[in-house]
Amino acid sequence: MIKIGITGGIGSGKSIVSSLLTVYDIPVYFADIEGKRLSDESPVIRKKLVDLFGKEIYVDDRLDRTKLASLVFDNEKLMEKVNKIIHPVVNKDFKNWVRNQETKWCAFESAILYESGFDKDTDLVVMVYAPVELRLTRVMQRDNFSEAEVIKRMNRQMSDILKRKRADYVIINDEKQALIPQIETFIKVITKK
Repeated sequence: MIKIGITGGIGSGKSIVSSLLTVYDIPVYFADIEGKRLSDESPVIRKKLVDLFGKEIYVDDRLDRTKLASLVFDNEKLMEKVNKIIHPVVNKDFKNWVRNQETKWCAFESAILYESGFDKDTDLVVMVYAPVELRLTRVMQRDNFSEAEVIKRMNRQMSDILKRKRADYVIINDEKQALIPQIETFIKVITKK
């Protein structure tokens, strides 16, 4: 099975592109969604996070994401420790998920595909690109964040320039170029390989 990595900065429209791929019968593993699920359900993650932060990091059997974010957002070393707890479990879950797919293609969607090393488990990478101003507006509207909060999150991710250099394919999501023709072209390109 050929595994497609899908990445892009916050607000670029990765999830929209990923959802459109499912319309073309390419199943997508949404790493952020699955990571949240696993943070609540995985005994391995729970034990390690409780060891690191104490029992109060879980409330009503769910990870207190707001509290976790406040603890790690400005602490690079602590963020790295949390990522080393969660990412291997997500990676293992993705590999199990892949084994249950019955298609020639599948995809792995993650904003931090390169930063997390998940790109090593894909055969090619698609970057979804949108201009920074548009991404800012989208995230501010979607998440009710201030411009400063969004910029802070953007600065924690790999730059678009580096992602574009490393990606095998780029889809532009600037609200000027239609997405569906770009996705159809991408599918034609990959099915010829």
